Amino acid sequence: MPRFAPRLFSLIVIACLLQACVTTPPEPPPPAKPQVRYEPVEWGKVDGWNGDSVQDAWTAFERSCRAIGSRAEWQTVCAAAQSNPSPRSFFETHFTPYRVVQTAGLHQVVDSGLITGYYEPLLRGSRKPSQAFAVPLYAPPDDLLTVDLTELFPELKGKRVRGRVVGKKVVPYFTRGETSSAPSLKGKELIWVDNAVDAFFLEVQGSGRVQLGDGTMIRIAYADQNGHPYRSIGRYLVDQGEMTLDQASAQEIRRWVAKHPERKDEVLNANPSVVFFREERIDDPTLGPKGALGVPLTAGRSLAVDPQFIPLGAPVFLATTQPNSDQPLKRLMIAQDTGGAIRGINRGDFFWGFGPAATESAGRMKQQGKMWLLWPKGSVPPPVK
Repeated sequence: MPRFAPRLFSLIVIACLLQACVTTPPEPPPPAKPQVRYEPVEWGKVDGWNGDSVQDAWTAFERSCRAIGSRAEWQTVCAAAQSNPSPRSFFETHFTPYRVVQTAGLHQVVDSGLITGYYEPLLRGSRKPSQAFAVPLYAPPDDLLTVDLTELFPELKGKRVRGRVVGKKVVPYFTRGETSSAPSLKGKELIWVDNAVDAFFLEVQGSGRVQLGDGTMIRIAYADQNGHPYRSIGRYLVDQGEMTLDQASAQEIRRWVAKHPERKDEVLNANPSVVFFREERIDDPTLGPKGALGVPLTAGRSLAVDPQFIPLGAPVFLATTQPNSDQPLKRLMIAQDTGGAIRGINRGDFFWGFGPAATESAGRMKQQGKMWLLWPKGSVPPPVK
């Protein structure tokens, strides 16, 4: 036997013993899945309740009752609202406020979220395209397919897939960058406007007014969407190093695009989502557009929410701050709308209304806020979907 064999054998034994002593550390447990809960509180614990002009939200609440008043949990409350009560005492008598919180683990509690703002924009448009009016707004195309998955997968209730059929396959619908060459969108131009950035922000807002050359004012309202997820172009510009997150307001985005017109399509196409519209007549200029609940929105009192956590039609007390400010903004709101970017706990979009002041406030609003869901007394709070 060679002289090094005993030594080699010893090294092998030692290595095996060492290996036996080294234990593979166990896999760390997965992080706790965040849980949302509704905590009942006294009215005195609702931050700002006593300082709000609650009656200013009354008309918005009555409109919600027209849409949800026949549902079991709302019948008694909405019937009582018809007796013209004092708004503050009405809410305190018929509702329980619930603090909306998210928990993860034993000690992590999140009770605030992002509050943004939206408005009803005004655009200049034409029924026919021209050099001045060259940006189309589309009606829903005929080949847009909407698949409701509920019948196949009940756990996916409310989830829909949009696409188009190519051969025997359902494929994603055309993205924003593909719409100009999409054959199925030819002839679906609803109106032509004079500014691509204005048209983009109209899609973000969901609806708006268009003034035609003869002075006629029409409303363009949300009708459908191409199925692609919304991507923030503000976030895109931040990721590109063109601005900071604090700078990414609608006003700053407009200024940036004006300075870099050669990159306009690149930036706008960073959001693949496209909104399709329908035309509506404006019978009462003081009323806002209809939200997801199907009732006109009320400036300063209507809120877009994530319906997984806040049911449409419900009153919500919001405690946040004025746009780009530390000045408190605490008031009773009514959940009457949704939005592609409005996702998550305590995530809200504050409807500012129509006009230059609303445009300015909405474009600068990116605040933290808390919510209290007001739910009819005697009814179990809604389950998280």
